[in-house]
Amino acid sequence: MDLQPVQLNALLETAVDAARLAGRQAFEQMSLVEVSVKNGSELVTEADRACQRDIIQRVRADFPDHGFVAEEGDGGRLFRQPPRGTEPVWWVIDPIDGTNNFARGLPVFAVSIAAMIDGSPVAGVIYDPAANLLFAAVRGGQARMNETVLAAGDEPISLFVSVGLDCHFGPTVPRWLPQVMLKSRFRNLGTTALQMAFVAKGAMAGTIACTPKVWDIAAGAVIAEAAGAVVTDWQGRALWPVDLASYEGQRLPCVAANPTAHGQLLAMING
Repeated sequence: MDLQPVQLNALLETAVDAARLAGRQAFEQMSLVEVSVKNGSELVTEADRACQRDIIQRVRADFPDHGFVAEEGDGGRLFRQPPRGTEPVWWVIDPIDGTNNFARGLPVFAVSIAAMIDGSPVAGVIYDPAANLLFAAVRGGQARMNETVLAAGDEPISLFVSVGLDCHFGPTVPRWLPQVMLKSRFRNLGTTALQMAFVAKGAMAGTIACTPKVWDIAAGAVIAEAAGAVVTDWQGRALWPVDLASYEGQRLPCVAANPTAHGQLLAMING
């Protein structure tokens, strides 16, 4: 299904409103956080759930028949509601990406919202409420940070260039990790979404995510690609489509980087 620019912009406007609403609420609640453990390995707060409810409510006000896949469901599972109308649009939501930072009072987190059609993201917003930075783009359009047009650039990996790394490696440390660390100014912000946004800005040459879920990367992929970056899996293959009707939280390891750094990072991972 192809949407016209006016339809994509309508999705984006709703996502911007929802992200700002949820981001402000989360930031106001940082000092009042109640934390619990989800699935034995992840922190979750009541603010995650409250912000997700607000986002869904805001989207439903404009698009009552659209579907949702979101991080916070019952019993540690994801939340899913399939589309109910003729438009097969799914909203993919991470209400607080960087919950561990948020729960510890570290103001480095983001709201991440994407609209997806046919399993691919077509509009995305990442909002950093602490810095009041809003990254946004639609497929085929320009990426922006607030009012600034973004460009990922083409800077190669070097000792003066930042590369984002995940902090969740799985059961073992990847064999390529020391090479990336030794050849760059590696960074871990604790939020995959923001690291992808900073790739779009050109502040990072690239970022590698080891264990992200679809809600961690969908918005970032639209924004990074609109800024000229390349987003693939670790073998250089397309990440999309993802069947959201059957998605159960499978990991989607990915690399988002400017075109030069992307090839260099793939070579390190697969070398």
